[in-house]
Amino acid sequence: MDRNKFSAIAHRDHVFCNPISESKINTIMHLTRLNPDDKAIDIGAGTSELLIRYIEKYNILATAIELYDGSIETARNRANGRISLDRIQFVNEDAKHVMDNYSTPEFRLGICIGSTHAIGDLEATLRALRKCVHPGGYILVGEGYWKKTPPREYLQALGAQLDDLKTHQGNVKLGEQLGLTPLYSVVASEDDWDAYEGLYASSIENYCYENPNDPDVEAMLTRIRNWRNTYLEWGRDTLGFGLYLFRN
Repeated sequence: MDRNKFSAIAHRDHVFCNPISESKINTIMHLTRLNPDDKAIDIGAGTSELLIRYIEKYNILATAIELYDGSIETARNRANGRISLDRIQFVNEDAKHVMDNYSTPEFRLGICIGSTHAIGDLEATLRALRKCVHPGGYILVGEGYWKKTPPREYLQALGAQLDDLKTHQGNVKLGEQLGLTPLYSVVASEDDWDAYEGLYASSIENYCYENPNDPDVEAMLTRIRNWRNTYLEWGRDTLGFGLYLFRN
């Protein structure tokens, strides 16, 4: 089963591919005040809904880095009719390789939400964005955090280690240690998480019901049902997700 295929189906009904509510994202967008023709870059942009909205709101120029070409196709379809397509450039390459090519500040806003693994981890991502964002510009990252010490069984189910994530405070503090100024942070509530995970699971269930001849149906159903049980047993109380806005 192709991992990108699974993710694309699981997120097909989401506006944003993360558990932060739309109203909270709108607040972040209002706080990042940009001028027309300012430039933004998004690492792991997915279907690029956030960049499209930034272009709609501020008429900026945007670069979307996304390795999965299916997400880029969806992004183009979303953008068509909403913005001029020459406002956004899609880069279908490995994000780490792309970011290694930036050695001077070119952007007013640098974004990476739920994709810090594409660069390595949160620290590596903040360093990469800091290098390419103008002094006084904004860095917006979305990252998981531990609400409490995760049970060993939960870590095993995730295939994760305790030090893969920090606390909410730890994410903010890391930015400070790297010389960034924290401006705002917001986290997903339990309702936000339930809405995200519920839609994530139902999208897979509905796809499999509608496409019984897909050879991946059994694998997808096994995966999503195990994931749903893991979320309900441990994840809902243990794993958090936050958006962190810094000034460079």
